[in-house]
Amino acid sequence: MATPVMNKTAGAASATQTVTLGKGLNLGLRAAMEADPKVIIMGEDVGKLGGVFRITDGLQKDFGEHRVLDTPLAESGIVGTAVGLAIRGYRPVCEIQFEGFIFPAFDQITSQVAKMHFRSQGRIKLPMVIRVPFGGGIGAVEHHSESPESYFSHTAGLKVVSCSNAVDAYWMIQQAIRCDDPVLFFEPKRRYYEKGQLDVDAEPPPLFASRVLRTGDAATLVAYGPMVKTCLDAAAAAAEEGRSLEVIDLRALSPLDLAPVFESVRRTGHLVVVSEAPGETSLSSEIAARVQQECFYSLEAPVLRVTGFDTPYPPSKLEEDFLPDLDRVLHAVDRSLAW
Repeated sequence: MATPVMNKTAGAASATQTVTLGKGLNLGLRAAMEADPKVIIMGEDVGKLGGVFRITDGLQKDFGEHRVLDTPLAESGIVGTAVGLAIRGYRPVCEIQFEGFIFPAFDQITSQVAKMHFRSQGRIKLPMVIRVPFGGGIGAVEHHSESPESYFSHTAGLKVVSCSNAVDAYWMIQQAIRCDDPVLFFEPKRRYYEKGQLDVDAEPPPLFASRVLRTGDAATLVAYGPMVKTCLDAAAAAAEEGRSLEVIDLRALSPLDLAPVFESVRRTGHLVVVSEAPGETSLSSEIAARVQQECFYSLEAPVLRVTGFDTPYPPSKLEEDFLPDLDRVLHAVDRSLAW
């Protein structure tokens, strides 16, 4: 099946507009569906309700029930059905309602979705996207605030990305749908209502590329998803004290694009990696190891990590103590610069 051309203006009222991250996803999904009739959205409550977070709001009304499907509460069945659709030439987009519900589909994702291309020696492609709202900060109950991205980043055969802002949400969801490989698309649910200026005529960066969002020369902060804004806030606070921090948004978790990180660390000599996920054997561990391997002689202090704790996610009253915040990030910067 030919890869469709991305429609830059579909679903947008004007070339430049202020949108939330959630609205950016909605507009991106709409643009992808208008560009390619093979794009199908499926998941629990994605149709008539428009999704728990209203990301798919209005899509079933405009594209019909044959393209926006309300499914049973069965994540393994959702992903398994999407595998069959992808093999037949469709481009299914599955929604996992909350990240903690993805584990019933873990076997399908790691044993079928990730392996089919290799198993068939390249004859079978699975152009499918699995959308996963993830992370905390919304005061939810157990299994609604977790960060399981390391499981899938570790799995060969899967692409894993995470948007952090409205502009990336709009472009990255379209790019993920156009990709011929299966993509896990992690959405920071605590940032769904953060606003940004979207120019639908702009040229988007590549999907699997990290971006320097703020330049600096004192230390480097690296994050993805929900922690990018925390790092930007920390850099703004540090600037008031005369410290210039560089902030890099990874965007792609597998494959990792660490070249901009290496370049930055060679200039600053200091790195703090920030993630909501627990630090034990995590993406933050891999980043720290790779940077120390590639930039050892440029480092003026060990790579430091600010992460969630290595415990199950706590009750909502305690989550502010669990999640990395501006103070913890700045404390790590202080420790690094004082080394």
